[in-house]
Amino acid sequence: MSATVTGRIMAVDYGERRIGLAVSDPTRMIASPAGFIERRAGKRPPVAEIIRRAQEAEATAFVLGLPLDGNGDETPRCAEVRAIGATLVERTGLPVRYVDERFTTAAALRTIRDMGGSTAGRKGDVDAMAATVLLQHALRMPEAGAEP
Repeated sequence: MSATVTGRIMAVDYGERRIGLAVSDPTRMIASPAGFIERRAGKRPPVAEIIRRAQEAEATAFVLGLPLDGNGDETPRCAEVRAIGATLVERTGLPVRYVDERFTTAAALRTIRDMGGSTAGRKGDVDAMAATVLLQHALRMPEAGAEP
């Protein structure tokens, strides 16, 4: 019988303009928004900042959203996300799991509106909420108790 793995997981919703972040509680039951990182056009991916935020949050694993197409097939952007994941593993030694991120932004927008909030001028908050939706989905997956 294997013990349940604990420790915070950081979710990364890797977008073209912003990177939404979310983090779980140490028991991996609850996901919360953890801000966002602005990407700068023409600059290298901000991997060092993702790692800094993960260390600050005491994350022990990562979940990265894969931007699959409508049929569930990999897109050209999936290769970029997988490269970021490989770099995170290489630099931190922490495990990375990839999760389908389709519909996370739509779910985040719906959640914000359902709570009576406005999304106008809050794109970064929407990205952080999308990462939260992604992480909540990952936490509900059967292998969530295992290392991602």
